[in-house]
Amino acid sequence: MLDLGTAAVTVEPICRAVGLTKNVTGPGGQLTILDGASLSVAPGEVVAILGASGSGKSTLLGLLAGLDHPSSGEVALCGQSLADLDEDGRAALRSGRVGFVFQNFQLLPTLTALENVLLPLELTNAVGGGRAATASAGEALARVGLTARADHYPRQLSGGEQQRVAIARAFAPGPAILFADEPTGNLDAATGARIIDLLLALRADAGAALVLVTHDPALARRCDRRLHMQDGRLEVSV
Repeated sequence: MLDLGTAAVTVEPICRAVGLTKNVTGPGGQLTILDGASLSVAPGEVVAILGASGSGKSTLLGLLAGLDHPSSGEVALCGQSLADLDEDGRAALRSGRVGFVFQNFQLLPTLTALENVLLPLELTNAVGGGRAATASAGEALARVGLTARADHYPRQLSGGEQQRVAIARAFAPGPAILFADEPTGNLDAATGARIIDLLLALRADAGAALVLVTHDPALARRCDRRLHMQDGRLEVSV
């Protein structure tokens, strides 16, 4: 009989990277932005990646999410090697399972807040489309406190409100992992604190893993684990 009290349980990482390197060619020759970065993120884990501007944090985040290609190294996301997939395959893998919150929000200016949140639900058919998708988008906006702004366009929203719309859009399809690039970077301290609370509450509700690039020590302290980028290298942060 298997003793469940003592048996070791192996949990497959939701995201795993080995030896990621990213080189680009500039006027002065080849530049190494990322130098052999490796990490593993468990389901439901919250990981902060810290470091100075230009240290490679955003590049790493894009590679982990399959938005960019490494010069060398491997990434497995949701149990699938990204090297085995073409662009369409990577997009299909991300659909509904991977959320991304961009530093500059990247809301579509011609869509309302509700329509921005609705878009990934319609693309993934996550909740069946139609009225069900609209209802789910409305619930996501309500969760971030923006029901009253549902019909507003991005230009009519503050930076903090746009960030909340971006977070609602990323969480609406119920992703297994969410990547966020400086989610509090453009916000004042009070709004940033509310965004931190919101991210962690949504993580708790949805059980999603979070990988957060940040300069914000308040956000980093509330993560399960902190990693530090310096000159393209990834190290454990104390």
